[in-house]
Amino acid sequence: MNIQAINMAILEGGFTNEQLTSIIDAVKFARARVADQTKRSLRNGSLVEFDSSKTGRTMQGTVTKIAIKYVTINTNAGLWRVPANMLRLVDKELA
Repeated sequence: MNIQAINMAILEGGFTNEQLTSIIDAVKFARARVADQTKRSLRNGSLVEFDSSKTGRTMQGTVTKIAIKYVTINTNAGLWRVPANMLRLVDKELA
């Protein structure tokens, strides 16, 4: 099942409130797992990028601190606290 089929099933389906709550909980759990996997792959000094909702562009910088929910990134535009699930590790060979 692809993402379009899942989205259509949710939009068209006659799910009960309990079923929708269960779907939301599953998405939250999956998002937390992605954040944990990303945090495990990061170290201080790692080169990362993320899409900024404030500037509307892709920002790139180095990791300075890894906290429970947020990772502090040092960019040319200053320090940013970014949720770990929004980060992408940049291949050092491409940078």
